[in-house]
Amino acid sequence: MVNKVILIGNLGKDPELTYTASGVAVAKCSLATTERWTSKDGQKQEQTEWHNLVFWRKSAEIANQYLRKGSRIYVEGRIKYRQWEGQDGQTRYATDIEVQNFQFLTPRSEGSSDSSGGSGSKGGSKSSDGDTHYEPIAPSGGSNAEGDSFGSGESDDLPF
Repeated sequence: MVNKVILIGNLGKDPELTYTASGVAVAKCSLATTERWTSKDGQKQEQTEWHNLVFWRKSAEIANQYLRKGSRIYVEGRIKYRQWEGQDGQTRYATDIEVQNFQFLTPRSEGSSDSSGGSGSKGGSKSSDGDTHYEPIAPSGGSNAEGDSFGSGESDDLPF
């Protein structure tokens, strides 16, 4: 079974760092991904989706230190569903992306702090047309909440 999400987008707010009762770092923030297209009648269309990101342990501390509202990042993670009962007695639901790996995409010159936080970030470069172009990213090894290692280079024998 596979539960994997890959997103590239911009943070909607600064990460909020907290700690569990056992002292584990957790950072939460939102990520916007926007799809743009031209309709059949020539009208430019746009749709933005918002995603709740949850970073754990060292990733949470790095995210809190280096990411800011507007930062562009590449995220690999998995979908997690939550439900709880609100104060009004109604059942509430939320969908989170538990971040397993991420890369900084905002060039250093555009961020207020050094974005080289040891996560293998690759910045963009300005071309002659003034646009920033990003190099393809080879995901670096990160770790999830259970401490499993990803990106170890081992073959999974997947058919795709």
